[in-house]
This record gives sequence, C-alpha cells and structure tokens, in this order.
Amino acid sequence: MFGKHKLFGNTVPPACQYCEHGQPTADPNLILCVRHGAVSPTHQCRRYVYDPLKRVPRRPPRLPEFSPEDFKLD
Repeated sequence: MFGKHKLFGNTVPPACQYCEHGQPTADPNLILCVRHGAVSPTHQCRRYVYDPLKRVPRRPPRLPEFSPEDFKLD
C-alpha cells in the first residue's frame, strides 16, 4: 500500500512506549500495559504491536533569522 519504506524507517526497536497495548502515564518513566501492568518505556514483550502514531517527531532545526536588508536588490 505505501511501499517498502516505513514511516520512521525499518530500524524501530521494540519498546512499550510505541506499542499498541501501552498507555503513557503522568510519570514519564512508566507505561501502563494492558497485558503486563506498569512497565518501563523500553520494556518489550512478545505481544508487541508497533503503533506509529505514538512516535513523537524530532523538532526540525531552527532556521536562521533574516532581516529585510537580506532581501534587498542593489
């Protein structure tokens, strides 16, 4: 459907923070798993199902500041 390339590449390591069965908590060091209860975000089990919508994208690099003089033609 979308080709061979996955949204975040083919090297996404299994982790409960990206699993369909895990839910984030107020504590960033815990994930509530439907199957195993409270686990660390890097925990993995054989029931792991990747959910790409749980990934947080990296921030894009900041663009340099420009002034109106940079766009003047002489």
